[in-house]
Amino acid sequence: MPRNGAYVTLLTKTEYLPGALVVHKGLVDAGAQYPLVVMVTPPVPEETRRILRERGMVLVDVESLVPRAGTHSVAAHDIRFQDTWTKLRAFGLVQYDRIVMLDSDMIVTRNMDELFDLDLASDQIAAVHACACNPRKLPHYPADWIPENCAYTSVAHPTAITNPPQILPTSPRPYKLLNSGLVVLNPSKELSDSLIHFLDTSPLVPTFSFPDQDLLAAYFEGKWKVLPWCYNALKTLREIHKPLWRDEEIRCLHYILHDKPWMTPRGTAGIYEETHGWWWDRYEELGREMALSDPESWRLVDAQVTKLD
Repeated sequence: MPRNGAYVTLLTKTEYLPGALVVHKGLVDAGAQYPLVVMVTPPVPEETRRILRERGMVLVDVESLVPRAGTHSVAAHDIRFQDTWTKLRAFGLVQYDRIVMLDSDMIVTRNMDELFDLDLASDQIAAVHACACNPRKLPHYPADWIPENCAYTSVAHPTAITNPPQILPTSPRPYKLLNSGLVVLNPSKELSDSLIHFLDTSPLVPTFSFPDQDLLAAYFEGKWKVLPWCYNALKTLREIHKPLWRDEEIRCLHYILHDKPWMTPRGTAGIYEETHGWWWDRYEELGREMALSDPESWRLVDAQVTKLD
């Protein structure tokens, strides 16, 4: 293990427990050398914490993080983003010198330990671009979120892996936006304090459509290294950016949007049925093992999953 590093995710409620367990399973199955650290907030009950620990994860208690009262609100459609500011607590995990932060609505399909050796300055992060196509034409999304302004429109297989989109002075504004489902960072007290100060004081905060994601893009403008799409393969890219997508290139698949696989029974995911099925395959494999080794815990996990009657 060349670095003192960790994969890190956030858990603020038991409802996301199936997701965290599947992320951990993917890392283990891929032979990751680094542990999965789960940041847990005070409301997470002890029974949930016990399951995480017994499955081999490291727990770190963190306090919830939100903007000052009255400075920011999210659209009703995106209420799930309310807790995501707390992901910024990862910058304060100074017991590690490199972190790969992952959302819990992901599956890991290939080893990604090379991200711990990525050349990254102390004040930089690495992440993939946000997709700015807005295929569902949601009215509360920024007006410049159209395919012509999306960074992914400019790249295709096979060079999309070796030459991800570049941000130039002439690039459309959405080229400066990242997706925070996977972020590589170097924690420090100074950086953590500075980010929280930015959250508390920046006049930009009320304008952010996607909480932590927009904040990171603004704070690290000019200081984030663009990763290829395969490290945070947004599930929508498979449908709307077919020229760049190849299933076999994925390292980590991200189930963006509100319809998480564990909330969407098999057979009901529409155009995303195949990719959602990949999550269900891993979940059911986990279930077969846990139902034998710890049936009581599995009942709690499985109670969080939506199934057809």
